[in-house]
Amino acid sequence: MKIRVLGSAAGGGFPQWNCNCHNCAGVRDGTVRARPRTQSSIAVTSGPVENYEAIDHAAPWALINASPDVLFQLRDSPALQPAQQIRDTGIAGIVLIDGQIDHTTGLYMLREATRPWQLWCTESVYADLTRRNPILDVLSHYCGIDHRPLPLGEEFRIEALPALRWRALPVASKPPPYSPNRAAPLAGDNIGLVMTDQRTGSKAFYAPGLAAIDEPAWQAMRSADCVLVDGTFWSDDEMIHLGLSSQRARDIGHLAQSGEGGMLEWLERLPASTRKILIHVNNTNPILDEDSPQRAELTRRGIEVAWDGMEIEP
Repeated sequence: MKIRVLGSAAGGGFPQWNCNCHNCAGVRDGTVRARPRTQSSIAVTSGPVENYEAIDHAAPWALINASPDVLFQLRDSPALQPAQQIRDTGIAGIVLIDGQIDHTTGLYMLREATRPWQLWCTESVYADLTRRNPILDVLSHYCGIDHRPLPLGEEFRIEALPALRWRALPVASKPPPYSPNRAAPLAGDNIGLVMTDQRTGSKAFYAPGLAAIDEPAWQAMRSADCVLVDGTFWSDDEMIHLGLSSQRARDIGHLAQSGEGGMLEWLERLPASTRKILIHVNNTNPILDEDSPQRAELTRRGIEVAWDGMEIEP
């Protein structure tokens, strides 16, 4: 199994177009040592699959979330363009972990596909994307969508990647602001993905949105060789402190890294062999500044910060 980080930032990317916080202003003028980042998405493959339709002997990939930056991300990921036909792609299917704008708008950018996209999402996400934000209905006028209901807690398969097993866990977070479930989330509004390579036994857990870690999520993290988890905010009051919001991190569905019960404490309890990576990093988070004390704290603890183009083999 190989995971490629297509985008590692939270909604708005980094630097965010209208933000002049320390990080955004500093990366623009060169006074902050940091990598620009696009909005969060990953791609997963299990390697070449012989005689898989049009991408024979190329590696088919599953796209996990379709960010608004997907065209730039695909341009910078040559492995996802096998170029064996005049219109071609290595993307064999799409999995959505929620219905957030920054995880779904890229579907519009993929409308020129030559066949309906196989798309896995939960029933609650499908409802949001056909009623409140009807992107899937709009796509029916273009390439179309082959909707595959995503079962919670049960293994499912993506036909093009037969060596991988997938399992979706409902996790504590928030659906998008346009969802009728915003104030009272339903199981399936947000998921974490457990991905297992049957050939090697390696396992990864991906959950870019976590407001809290319950027992099923914790067991998934403990059993994984690699975890890619919510790195949105360093502190719970980060946006309040900067005067950018009146809401805390937990109010919008994210567990801050620092503080009692924060993500750092959870990651510290994982086995020493577990690779620990923070993803979906907000533009205000001081860990983006590679010279910050917060980044030094992560390094001391053996925690990585995802970057666009990062490749992981659990």
